[in-house]
Amino acid sequence: MSNDLLLSLETKLDRLLMVCQRLKQENADLKARESDWQRERQRLIEKNELARTRVEAMITHLKSLDVE
Repeated sequence: MSNDLLLSLETKLDRLLMVCQRLKQENADLKARESDWQRERQRLIEKNELARTRVEAMITHLKSLDVE
């Protein structure tokens, strides 16, 4: 192979490696964000369930007051 061809291939390989490294980092960042969103979603589901339980208890209590 000619020297120019080898330099061209080396340059392309270097660029490919940089893109690969950037994508690897981006993927890790996205996985971390996904994990954060999943934890936030779970927290909101639990908070919603607690609120629903409390509202149901209040409704039951109000109905019992109405009966008396």
